[in-house]
Amino acid sequence: MTSPASRAQAEALTRPDGTPIRILAVDDEASLTELLAMAMRYENWDVTTAASGLAAVQAARDVRPDAIVLDMMLPDFDGLEVMRRIRAEQPDVPVIFLTARDAVDDRIGGLTAGGDDYVTKPFSLEELIARLRGLLRRSGATTTRPSSQLVVGDLSLDEDSHEVTRGGEEISLTATEFELLRYLMRNPRRVLSKAQILDRVWHYDFGGQANVVELYISYLRKKIDAGRAPMIHTLRGAGYMLKPAA
Repeated sequence: MTSPASRAQAEALTRPDGTPIRILAVDDEASLTELLAMAMRYENWDVTTAASGLAAVQAARDVRPDAIVLDMMLPDFDGLEVMRRIRAEQPDVPVIFLTARDAVDDRIGGLTAGGDDYVTKPFSLEELIARLRGLLRRSGATTTRPSSQLVVGDLSLDEDSHEVTRGGEEISLTATEFELLRYLMRNPRRVLSKAQILDRVWHYDFGGQANVVELYISYLRKKIDAGRAPMIHTLRGAGYMLKPAA
């Protein structure tokens, strides 16, 4: 998989409302879905996985994905049937088929049945991500922002210059506050647990002490939300979420 540095300049895709792209990855090989999920989460996309046709149809109903990566061969029924069932409820969702078979008639069958693209196993993760990005752009499900700029509501963070503003007013943050805010802004409207935040911001340097998260959330609130409609929310027993002010 391509290193973070080599993809640093790639444009980041989000949904038009600024929330993360939603991908449904369907394959009965757990190791493959884990790799797919890892690659897609590096793109800051929300990933849901399923290992069977029935699970895929239910997951699509639950998360309403922007695109689906779908194995042709599943333990209960094949990918074509999965696509037919999902498209009955979500007729425009783009689908990329995965298959271990390389026969021409399989490719033609998948595409003529309504699939948007076709990738043969084994495949390059970089190629699959590139095809997904192209498919998402063509489908109109996304908007593009420069990779250095994160925007949620009236809050803006520049990952290159480390400038942060809310409503046009500049906000000064420490290095740790900046990293915490960046993680929250990369995952808008998502509940992030204290363990997740410790792992991504502090890398457990504090021995897993969750109180450091509470402390820095309070610091951020004083700078981001003070005198304004709140954007940082606590969900008791679950974690924290950042979303545009109501």
